[in-house]
Amino acid sequence: MIKVYLLLSFIGAVLPLAPFSLFLLENGLNLGLFFHELFASYISSFFALDVIISALVFIAFVVSESLRKDKKWMMWSILGLVIGVSFSLPLFLLFREIAAKNSDRTSC
Repeated sequence: MIKVYLLLSFIGAVLPLAPFSLFLLENGLNLGLFFHELFASYISSFFALDVIISALVFIAFVVSESLRKDKKWMMWSILGLVIGVSFSLPLFLLFREIAAKNSDRTSC
């Protein structure tokens, strides 16, 4: 699963950031236009709200993991806000898988 998570995090960064970069090149950081286009139709609103709610759930989960385990897990929330959940979620799962494998090796 490690290779799958790595591939998904790469895809999750490149695909969403490509059109966003084009928007920035064309319009700059015009937040009014950004939100106007984000909620321009029922379908785009559906996807935007789905991703926003998923991001909030992911951040809540990561915060609870951070409080229970280790503060370093908080960086996943920041990555989710800065780059996107489609990048930070598979990367979080990748590092969690690696940590689980390392703890299995040390407990043997």
